[in-house]
Amino acid sequence: MAMIHGSKHSRKAEIIVALDEPSLGDAQRLMDRLAGHADFYKVGLQLFTAAGSAALDAVKARGARVFLDLKLHDIPNTVASAVRSAVDLGVDMCTIHLSGGPEMAAAAVAAAGGSTAILGVTVLTSSNQATLEACGVHGSVGEQVMRLASMGRAAGVRGFVASALELPMLRAELGHDPLLVIPGVRPAGADVGDQKRTATPTEVVAEGADYLVVGRPISRAPDPAAAYDAILGEIKELEI
Repeated sequence: MAMIHGSKHSRKAEIIVALDEPSLGDAQRLMDRLAGHADFYKVGLQLFTAAGSAALDAVKARGARVFLDLKLHDIPNTVASAVRSAVDLGVDMCTIHLSGGPEMAAAAVAAAGGSTAILGVTVLTSSNQATLEACGVHGSVGEQVMRLASMGRAAGVRGFVASALELPMLRAELGHDPLLVIPGVRPAGADVGDQKRTATPTEVVAEGADYLVVGRPISRAPDPAAAYDAILGEIKELEI
């Protein structure tokens, strides 16, 4: 886990590579190209639906850590059962969607038992003000992020997923302790795709992120290892 050393510029952040691939074979080929470079991978809905726990096994077989990003959102008992299954599968981090409410969040934390970090998803990086309004949520994106994060913290959640735009307010409100995982990270000049709230690696690290989730800028690069190393070089420049 990354630590704070007194300055927002001294935070030591890590890269999680998103295995947003259509098949296990595609994911394995990407990890092979990143061998000796990346050591933490995200398995999300697309790959987990295609390959199931075999995707997690493939990551662990390479000695890497697993971030299972399924954004669990169901009744508390069902989410707790799913979290226990994730723990049994050796997952290092697992997401729940905080819109499931405090009882669901507390059930997930209890089921994790400290061996798997539970991360509460606030507002998706593909969402913006219009998205929230269409779903009947009034107020700004930042207000909704803080509302959900505060609720999650009260329920025992100690890690959160949000966009880089909400990083400063999360750190100001929650302090240095919570683990903050930031998706939608794009190097300067990169295509933002379907993301609406993005930032560069240096911006994210400067504001206190623990982990940067990076997908297409690495996975779709002609040389994924070189792309990974370039991003790593950017963030290491901020370390003290």
